[in-house]
Amino acid sequence: MDPIVTVQDAVTAFADWIEPTNAELDAIEQELPLILADVDLLDAQIITLDRTPTELDGRRIRRARRRALAARVALLNRTAGTSLPGGAA
Repeated sequence: MDPIVTVQDAVTAFADWIEPTNAELDAIEQELPLILADVDLLDAQIITLDRTPTELDGRRIRRARRRALAARVALLNRTAGTSLPGGAA
């Protein structure tokens, strides 16, 4: 006879392995300005989904796009100075 294992046992058996590592948390923290800028852009776009965009909506979307692009460039400039593992360039 085979023992019956509940789904809860199978899920919680690996709970210690699911937690993000410190390196992953640092990477998320480094990308946080870009994530927040992308969320602002999505918010500006979502506002205009159910109505005709006004001039103010257009400006809000353009500003949010510029902020997201600037955050992307800043992140790329920060990470461009770091070297790749193994000494590859």
